[in-house]
Amino acid sequence: MGWSISLGRIAGTELRIHLTFFLLVAWFAIAAGMRGGQEAAITAVLFVLSVFACVVLHEYGHVLTARAFGIGTRDITLLPIGGVANIERMPEKPGQELLIALAGPAVNVVIAILLVVVFGASLSTERLAAAVEDQRMDFATRLAVVNVVLVLFNMLPAFPMDGGRVLRAVLSMGLDRARATRIAAGIGQTVAFGLGFLGLFGNPLLIFIALFVFLAASHESYAVELEEATRQASTRQATITSFTSLDTAATVGEATEALIATSQREFPVTDGAGRLRGVLTRDGMIRALSAKGPSTPVVEVMERDLPVINRRAPLNQAVALLQQKGAPLVGVIDDDERVVGIITLENLAEFMMVDEARRGWRRTGGGEG
Repeated sequence: MGWSISLGRIAGTELRIHLTFFLLVAWFAIAAGMRGGQEAAITAVLFVLSVFACVVLHEYGHVLTARAFGIGTRDITLLPIGGVANIERMPEKPGQELLIALAGPAVNVVIAILLVVVFGASLSTERLAAAVEDQRMDFATRLAVVNVVLVLFNMLPAFPMDGGRVLRAVLSMGLDRARATRIAAGIGQTVAFGLGFLGLFGNPLLIFIALFVFLAASHESYAVELEEATRQASTRQATITSFTSLDTAATVGEATEALIATSQREFPVTDGAGRLRGVLTRDGMIRALSAKGPSTPVVEVMERDLPVINRRAPLNQAVALLQQKGAPLVGVIDDDERVVGIITLENLAEFMMVDEARRGWRRTGGGEG
């Protein structure tokens, strides 16, 4: 994710923090300092950091449960509105998705219980509404309340939040995954509209959360529909076979000529035997041209370790590779490992549009002969 820095790897998963997170910390420190001086500012910073430590543990609840089902996580990014675990894929079995979704809130429940039992925090209902803002209350109580709020908020049926994923998992037990996702995403977008409306009455953070939920629900719904559309298709049905590649001896200047002469944005770099060695994207090309000049060899600036797939493989395997690896393209190879085509997210979107149009034509009777 852009504008984020790495804090290192914990339990095999990279932990990243978005730069806007520091703005949140500064805002809490300044607001508390203006009310209660330096000591209040320090306490506010410690409280915010403690809250986000709980958020990190919440995300690792998802990560470690997913890992138990053989699903990896590329990274976790801390944002001002919480954390995002970049899980490679969600399991197709509803029961597994249900456990992964519930694991995060379960961690917050355990933290709240420990704060009550070990540190004497109080969770009386009369104090829940004021505990987060009222610094006169003890630190443990405020932190315990935040964890309860995290559980309640995350369990809203707003896909793709935890509650939305629980809803999809339950729906998937009786419906196909694509339809369950559409229903859960629709409910999530409705909840997002509600949050955005409430945010208009003085809470801009709710508007930001609503926008995030709405866009994430749309993206998740599209990803599942793509998976369903490609499940029965072959790789050759969505392969770009007419493309320009770059030789390993090419320069960035030669690559820019190809960029202007074609409509491509990604250029495979192949060796003399036609095997894929990397890819130079349009953005990478422009950065290299500006920083190192046109005579720079493409092998110095290309992206390496690209996924490849045999041309006879099912198309959904190519989709999985694109999603799991985060690569700009998948190389389609023959039995001699020579590149015979490429698959990008853009041409997969075009494949989906064509597939939907064909199915619509058949539904209206166009296929009757």
